[in-house]
Amino acid sequence: MPRTSKSSEYISNGVAVSPSVPSAGENCKIVYDGLLSKSGATHLFAHIGFGNDWNNSADYEMKKITTGFEVSVPITNADTLNICFKDCADNWDNNSGKNYSFDIAQ
Repeated sequence: MPRTSKSSEYISNGVAVSPSVPSAGENCKIVYDGLLSKSGATHLFAHIGFGNDWNNSADYEMKKITTGFEVSVPITNADTLNICFKDCADNWDNNSGKNYSFDIAQ
């Protein structure tokens, strides 16, 4: 069964990835203009993990751009890319506890 993009599900929350279905071994650009960005955050971090257990989780500082924040992250060999966002005041955007999850092409 081919992988499908979940990007359209998260556009209304201000979250997008490029490519829309990231591939293992490549980089993926994450763009965020969601709740934290719109609430005036000046520094944001993308908290990234892979698979059901959030393996190899790490925080990536995002760069401020005109339309929010962006960062490029390496994609490991897993089935899912999981993302949530936090600001310097430790406020989180985790999609109401569901996080932002994207399928990874192998």
